[in-house]
Amino acid sequence: MSHTHEAGWAHAAGALRGPSWLRQPTDVDALVPQLWSATASKDEAGVLSVGGVPLPALAAEHGTPAYVLDEADFRARAGAFRDAFAGYGVYYAGKAFLCTAVARWIDEEGLNLDVCSGGELAVAERAGFPMERVGFHGNNKSTAELATALRVGVGRIIVDSFDEIERLAALTAETGTSAQVLIRVTAGVEAHTHEYIATAHEDQKFGLSISSGAALEAARRVLAAPGIELRGLHSHIGSQIFASAGFEVAARRVLRLHAQIATELGVTLPEMDLGGGFGIAYTTQDDPSTPATLASELTAIVDGECAALGIERPHLSIEPGRAIVGPSMCTVYEVGTVKPVALDGGAVRTYVSVDGGMSDNVRTALYDADYSCTLAGRRSDAEPVLSRVVGKHCEAGDIVVKDEFLPGDVAGGDLLAVPATGAYCRSLASNYNHALRPPVVAVRDGVARTLLRRETVEDLLSTDVGDL
Repeated sequence: MSHTHEAGWAHAAGALRGPSWLRQPTDVDALVPQLWSATASKDEAGVLSVGGVPLPALAAEHGTPAYVLDEADFRARAGAFRDAFAGYGVYYAGKAFLCTAVARWIDEEGLNLDVCSGGELAVAERAGFPMERVGFHGNNKSTAELATALRVGVGRIIVDSFDEIERLAALTAETGTSAQVLIRVTAGVEAHTHEYIATAHEDQKFGLSISSGAALEAARRVLAAPGIELRGLHSHIGSQIFASAGFEVAARRVLRLHAQIATELGVTLPEMDLGGGFGIAYTTQDDPSTPATLASELTAIVDGECAALGIERPHLSIEPGRAIVGPSMCTVYEVGTVKPVALDGGAVRTYVSVDGGMSDNVRTALYDADYSCTLAGRRSDAEPVLSRVVGKHCEAGDIVVKDEFLPGDVAGGDLLAVPATGAYCRSLASNYNHALRPPVVAVRDGVARTLLRRETVEDLLSTDVGDL
């Protein structure tokens, strides 16, 4: 049994040794390929390039911190899901990361798009994304958001409550429109992930419970609403999930409800959405499945349950987001202060401070997430030193990488790059301490182009309208 120190995990016994999965590298400059996008490489001088663009050159032009998105890698991952799940509806989960360019890439790669707010829907509309291929999520969609979805012709709305069913029914009656919906259900599955990203257990805000009968009642109410067409059920068990066992339990329970609706309500629903949450490698401890393996396992699970129930398989869909964009992006920082800190027993921890932090990657503070990093601008022959990469914000928990072996000569002015920052880092970015959110720079074939520009002080002050 492990015990957390009352001052936090960073002070616990053994924390200085790092986690058990972290091994001292034989070459501290080498990349761990599974953590990086496909085009990432280092030359003999230790300079890291992505998409054929050296990161020192990119940093000189665009500044740091900066998110670097490997377009070719992103498109390849999107295509891998499209091909592996042929016959499925594959919806890119825009909440992971979305901008107009990415929405267009998704369209060009033949994927559909999930949004979960009016803002994300506005991005999709601006990008010219076909609205009939958009799904609209959210546990508390406003009347205005639902009205917009009906106006632009969103292909499917995933309803999440009795209140939403009532709002949608009233809007369709008022506007003379119709809506195709799926009902988000909670299957009571405890996914092996962080509490805040496990979304199918009963005690949380999403969905309608199967076990309580709420999901069946929701189906009854939707079927009774003249302006709403019930297309199927939706189940999402969480995020950053590696094992298919959770999907198996959830699919069994959702398909039983699917069969119950056919038997008791007389309607065979044509669709079922298995959700997303497929994990990626943030560090060497992670071992994600390929899209082909996921497709084989999920299809076998559903086919087996359908055979046991004696029903036909509904048309299936999935929602990968992190698994597409997560590994396709890295973040480049400039080192500022390097501070050796004396600890009990004569130990020393090296704190490496960078020019970003929890304003551009809050996942370490929010989810206790693990990341890796590497020196990006030069090669070093110094011995590896167990280091902690921290940000510049006024928070002790402002940590980017909890534990990593870095060269012992890392100093101010060096560049560090953190892989696998595509999912939720820019989406969750903030102006904490009035920080300016970094740019997103796409790289491909030796060319870098800005997708989202860096915020300016003028942007920051533009909303401050008090007492001028």
